[in-house]
Amino acid sequence: MTAVLTRHHDVLAALHAPEQFSNKVSSHLNVPNGMDGAEHKAFRALIEPFFSDVVLTQFQPKLQVVIDELLDNLDAHDDVEIMATLGHPFALRAQCAFMGWPVALEQRLTEWMAAQNAATLKQDRPALRALADEFSHIVVEQFERARRGLTDPESVTSQLTQLRLSGEPLPDDYLVSIVRNWTVGELGTIAAAVGSIVGFLAQNPVVQKQLRAAPMHIDHAIDEILRLDAPLLTNRRRTTCPVGFGDQSFEANTTVAIDWRAANTDPEVFVEPRQFKWDRDPHLNLLYGAGVHVCPGKPLAQLELGLFTRSLLNKFETIRLGEQPFERAQPPRGGYRKIWVKFNH
Repeated sequence: MTAVLTRHHDVLAALHAPEQFSNKVSSHLNVPNGMDGAEHKAFRALIEPFFSDVVLTQFQPKLQVVIDELLDNLDAHDDVEIMATLGHPFALRAQCAFMGWPVALEQRLTEWMAAQNAATLKQDRPALRALADEFSHIVVEQFERARRGLTDPESVTSQLTQLRLSGEPLPDDYLVSIVRNWTVGELGTIAAAVGSIVGFLAQNPVVQKQLRAAPMHIDHAIDEILRLDAPLLTNRRRTTCPVGFGDQSFEANTTVAIDWRAANTDPEVFVEPRQFKWDRDPHLNLLYGAGVHVCPGKPLAQLELGLFTRSLLNKFETIRLGEQPFERAQPPRGGYRKIWVKFNH
């Protein structure tokens, strides 16, 4: 049985003790998330430049086009189901634009995502293995196009093929693993985050009004909304030695689940933890993790969610819940499965 860390203090302590709580949990290659120590540091140094201010500044106009197209195509006369109309399409199109992938790939990835979500909910291991192979094939195709000079040489995909470690190019399985973390991991969490943000705004017209009057606080508000409604529910660690935490003790090689939702609503740390508050200390929010394994894609996620929310508030004067009751997502997914919203009604 997997042990669980739920208290904010214990989670933070584990995140800052990677020598005791290893990220090497899965038997599958996981670059760099499933690595520790010098290996993790070396691969992390390779990927962090892809999330630099320069790269994200160049990406922002492309991201704005994706957002504008989605918002312009919304039907403002009827209820809009956010996950199918905005959440999943935004996550997918933004990621394709970031990677420099062709528009023609979107439908293929949309179908793959639907199959992946269904298999994940059912915990269908054979289907998940087959889908992992299919994803590898899709990504390797894009790498081969880049190597043949069929893609923009400045695209992220092209630049990934140029990565070197100790003078040697990275094998395709390592490159696929990097993209899997960015794509498979991010598509679900970004989509869930969009649903949670829109759902919160629809249910909190006062916060809507405050953010329209003071848009400089949008990024802070997003982090607080997602503290309340975690897009990613859990991660795992593996103990490398016997470890004691308060009234809990773990033997070596124990798989330990980190419950992000519980830690981020710990009443010992957050006063009125289920309430939205403007004066939270942002350093206590574990939305993107902490320690050496803090989410490397945090700058990209913040850009995507911040620009999306600004554009949404600028375009629509009112955002409120639709007539149909929303449906929450089932673990391991966070946020909503379906949520209907009315715009400008």
